[in-house]
Amino acid sequence: MKRLIKEFIKGVTKENPTFGLILGLCPTLAVSTSVINAVGMGLAATFVLICSNTMISALRRVIPDRIRLPAYIVVVATFVTICEMLMKAYAPALNLALGIFVPLIVVNCIILARAEAFASKNPILPSFFDGLGMGIGFTLALTIIALVRELLGTGRIAGLTLATHAEPITMMILSPGALLTLGVLIALSNMIKRALAGRKERP
Repeated sequence: MKRLIKEFIKGVTKENPTFGLILGLCPTLAVSTSVINAVGMGLAATFVLICSNTMISALRRVIPDRIRLPAYIVVVATFVTICEMLMKAYAPALNLALGIFVPLIVVNCIILARAEAFASKNPILPSFFDGLGMGIGFTLALTIIALVRELLGTGRIAGLTLATHAEPITMMILSPGALLTLGVLIALSNMIKRALAGRKERP
């Protein structure tokens, strides 16, 4: 049980896909203009991560090594298609807002990296928790970035106006704002990790 909890926590903290491993930056920068889009993208990626990790782990002894990457892509594409169909049926506005970035989950570095580095080498249950942790970590990172960008760029969060007297900083919802926000948050994340590591080293 301790190992399962460890696999979950590492994806949220130490090996966070966005702030720790610096993966999946294309959707991170593109869809983090609003909290709703960020949460939607994060949950879609989490669903695919959990399902593909579990399936690849279950098939790891069956898939020949020389065709493992094409096989992983087929597995991932299957769950991305299911996710996209569910979004079109039950959240069409969100699906329209996310656009091409939902189908592009198929080639997301986070999904393929976990399939190759973890799911293909570990049993089903640890692979499930690895996918869950990475997915939640990705969702949290997207949401934090979107909170900063949407609040500073529009004065709103999830459609609710919060900053009524401040002038919105339009740059924050454009590409430069995305890169600036991401850079600052990665720097803060690294500072926190170093501070925690320093405390552990003290006698």
